[in-house]
Amino acid sequence: MKQPNGAQSIASEDATSLPWLGANFWSRAGGPRMWARYDAVVVREELAVLAAHGLDMTRSFCFWPDFVPQPETIDEDVAARFGDFLDAHVEAGMRTIPTFLVGHMSGENWDPAWRQGRDLHRDVWMVSQQAWFAAEIARRFGDHPAVCGWLVSNEMPLYGGPGSIEEITAWARIVVQAVRSTGSRHPISLGDGAWGIEVTGADNGYSLRRLAPLVDFVGPHSYPMQDDELRQLLSPAFACELAGGFGKPVVLEEFGVTSDFASDDNAAAYYRQVLHTTLLAGARGWLAWNNSDYDALRNEDPYRHHVFELHFGLTDSAGRPKSTLSAMREFSTLLRELPQSWEPERRGAAIVVPEHFERELPFTDPSCRRDIRDQLLQAYVASREADLPVGFVRELDGLETDAQLLIAPCAKLLTGPGIDRLRGLVHDGATLYLSYFAGSTTNQRGPWLSWLPELFGVEHRLRYGLVDPIEDDEVVLELVADLGELTAGTRLSFTVSGEPSARAHLPVEPVGAEIVAIDNYGRPALLRHRLGAGQTLLSTYPLEHMAARTPWANPENTWRIYSALAALASVERRVRVDDPQVLAGLVRGDTRDVAVLVNCSSSAISLQPVEQHATRDGTSWPLVLAPRGAAAFGLARPAADGDGRHEPITLALAASPLTKGGMPTSDLRPTHDAT
Repeated sequence: MKQPNGAQSIASEDATSLPWLGANFWSRAGGPRMWARYDAVVVREELAVLAAHGLDMTRSFCFWPDFVPQPETIDEDVAARFGDFLDAHVEAGMRTIPTFLVGHMSGENWDPAWRQGRDLHRDVWMVSQQAWFAAEIARRFGDHPAVCGWLVSNEMPLYGGPGSIEEITAWARIVVQAVRSTGSRHPISLGDGAWGIEVTGADNGYSLRRLAPLVDFVGPHSYPMQDDELRQLLSPAFACELAGGFGKPVVLEEFGVTSDFASDDNAAAYYRQVLHTTLLAGARGWLAWNNSDYDALRNEDPYRHHVFELHFGLTDSAGRPKSTLSAMREFSTLLRELPQSWEPERRGAAIVVPEHFERELPFTDPSCRRDIRDQLLQAYVASREADLPVGFVRELDGLETDAQLLIAPCAKLLTGPGIDRLRGLVHDGATLYLSYFAGSTTNQRGPWLSWLPELFGVEHRLRYGLVDPIEDDEVVLELVADLGELTAGTRLSFTVSGEPSARAHLPVEPVGAEIVAIDNYGRPALLRHRLGAGQTLLSTYPLEHMAARTPWANPENTWRIYSALAALASVERRVRVDDPQVLAGLVRGDTRDVAVLVNCSSSAISLQPVEQHATRDGTSWPLVLAPRGAAAFGLARPAADGDGRHEPITLALAASPLTKGGMPTSDLRPTHDAT
């Protein structure tokens, strides 16, 4: 499978600092106005705390109104302070990524007085001023040893607003080329948040497909608000996966929590889970938002009106470390101990991203893209619960994959060429799973699919303009044949949820397919069909959409179907846990592999190998995962055979919940022993 952001490094003159681990930085002495109130002593104290906790870099901000008081005029006092800021990084053993066009910050937009309402993307003179400023900073500071990269903006979609893809791409090209014209060889990206249509399903003009060729890395900004814990915890990883399919490495440029929204222990748990799950999703860098709290600035905008923005810091307003900084320190230890040339294992299974998700095709409803995104996220959650080595494959890229298992969740919308390509992959030996979805609105309600008899061995019994409603609030699927690790007689229940049009099943009659499971009324619910060297499986229920529309749904039983499909398709899972609340994955290295485990439950969990000969580097079983904790450890490799080949070790783990009352407190600490 194509995994463009797998083993890639961020192009740089010095790649030894990678992967990046740091924080977005505003000094507590001033916040966005730090350049007007610069305190060199406080800045050095702040950097020293970050460095002592394993962080090696910051993302810094050239507050545009302070840096450029007049067109094509740099405030020399501000520039001198920025130079001292860079010197302070060198003294602390750190580096920084300066951000040029900082007009949006923490809930407010800030203009240079001379902008006077000019459009940032379409006004030629205004674009030239942005290009001049970016190039001038690069020219002045590009050779400073503290600088390790550049960002064009801070969340420009919120500052300059949306535009057409052509307008945004032209703007980005002009500014990026201006920086590169200075001779700078540092990696550069846009700082836009990676909120374009390929990641969100909403077109703001910032198309990753068009912008990725211009930059050296892409940088998601992720602050999810979900109604389900696993969807919440995996949303940043999901964003990294979707952003990572365009040939450039991914840096999680912004993530974090405010202490006003999360207690200290829950904030640290969120950090720990996001860091480890995005590592498994292919991220090559992490920049927390942000370094400090700002209680002293409570009377100043933007904090005066966005009070919660005061408390995203890794340290409090007195510079004392918070629990989230401890989580960053733990993760820095893991990063330092990863093998050379590492990459997460994300081959074997692939979730299909329809072309309809990332293009506004004629006469389609925007709701379809929202549905697709929610269904893709839910499928990703179920895949991670099943410990699948999963990635994404895009229909618009021709479905270039060698994955054994293809997952098309609630695939109402596929194109003719996409269906043909899926058929070809199945003929060549792949296993394809597809679930039915009529759509969430009455707009051309029904599956935009054809050739069901050939592809799935069924004839549908639909009636034009109508759906076949799901009668009950719970669907129970009973297996009438073995499926992978699931045996006949297994019963799987699913909560029914969703819009009236979406609460519908697909009535079918087999014409060559084998019925694998039936529903509450004895109707076919899951069918298997042989096709060439491969096979297809059709779910007549929109399992992923129902789960996506159910608050606090996960874990739900779709993961068990995915796990059975992986066994059926012979997908290798090097690390597996029999509890869907413990997510397991593998980071491959040149000389050894590292297993990564993330506990998403509120209970401590003891893990014991199913096979007693299984080993992990340097320690014995059982392994105890703290509540919402994480662990990483080296996996032993067997000796090579006569041809120098290694047979992979598969580690299957059985999970047992523990309680604080039943074990010493010291045993509840997170484990981070990647040895």
